[in-house]
Amino acid sequence: MKVNAVKFYTIVFVIVIFLQLYIYSFRFNIFFQLFILTSFFALEKVKLSTEFLKISLPILLIFLIGFIGMLFDRYHLFNIIKDIFHFIKPLLAVTIGYCFYRKINNFKLFIKTIVITGFLSAILHYIIIIFFIKNIENVSNIREHGTDNFLELVAIFFLVYYKRFQNENIFPSKLKYRVIFITLLISNILYFSRTMIVMAILGLLTIYGYTVINKRGLKIAGVLTLFLIGFYTFLFSINIQRNKKGIESFLYKIKNAPAEVFKTKIDRENHADLWDHWRGYEAKRAFALLNENPKGYIFGCGYGSLVNLKFYAPLSNDLKGMKYISELHNGYVYILYKTGIIGLVLYFIFLISLYVKIYIDKNFITIFISLIGLSFLFTTLVTVGINNSNEVLLFFLGALLFFNEKQKLHILK
Repeated sequence: MKVNAVKFYTIVFVIVIFLQLYIYSFRFNIFFQLFILTSFFALEKVKLSTEFLKISLPILLIFLIGFIGMLFDRYHLFNIIKDIFHFIKPLLAVTIGYCFYRKINNFKLFIKTIVITGFLSAILHYIIIIFFIKNIENVSNIREHGTDNFLELVAIFFLVYYKRFQNENIFPSKLKYRVIFITLLISNILYFSRTMIVMAILGLLTIYGYTVINKRGLKIAGVLTLFLIGFYTFLFSINIQRNKKGIESFLYKIKNAPAEVFKTKIDRENHADLWDHWRGYEAKRAFALLNENPKGYIFGCGYGSLVNLKFYAPLSNDLKGMKYISELHNGYVYILYKTGIIGLVLYFIFLISLYVKIYIDKNFITIFISLIGLSFLFTTLVTVGINNSNEVLLFFLGALLFFNEKQKLHILK
């Protein structure tokens, strides 16, 4: 029986995305994705364009720089291998998205696949909330089974704005459109994710052209800044308690967000203070170790290097806890610690090269490529950015990069 390549690779792509979101084993996912890409290269005639290689070069160089730091210090082999896989993962994800949709070669099918996959993810989200969460009045309980889901967020943007730019509907049935839209909308809200809220705002600003640096964009930036100042002034003027249930706990997290990332003066003996500002504490310890080893600022401490927390934190199933960690929440500090200033500069070059696509030609594809670049500029502060174990945006980016190349040739389907 002859296998339909388009259907086969679409199904495999959906499986990769679902496993990435719902299987929390990094090892399983990285080996599965390596197997998928290796099999693809073995079965298909692979062509990677010069443009794709050029835009992917910074993350390839970041990956290679990680080996330099290993020349100056000796690390445990297990930690070295773990870091290697973490830093090759972004390149792997972008390449899978690019190669698969170069083979599938159908833009509308890509959009439809993401929307339907997001819809199925939302249904699964409802099932988890209904059957696996005992007290749904507590926002923290809901978030324990799903902190964010960028698949669903991108899906709702694709659903709503595809017709605006492409002059055709994804689904001919208005009923189907409304059911999918409402399902995705409510599910997105129920994640109670600060990161998703910021990305949704960035998405709207990007689509309507307000992220371009010009007079209009600067005006909107000013208005948003004033709004944020007013909003945080309000939050700090009211008494929001840390351990309350419901929406109050979510507002506390929003109130605490800036300090969580940037506050470094923390009392380790005060557990509430420590966990509320954990990202800042991790970063503080990384910089302390870099200051002890200044050459690390140039090429990083390399693969296998660990950050000494100076106490055993309950971050694993080990009853004793973890004193040394490899991965940090603040992706900028993480990349600096592993690959130095050179790696960090290359990281910014990669993200900016995505962001500026919207200046070259504003259309549906470049808008979302630019949005992904902007989103990573923010999420790198709080969720490691492109090195996040459950990151799915890079798979979408790879596909969009192919379709952007194709659109330049005016042959987009």
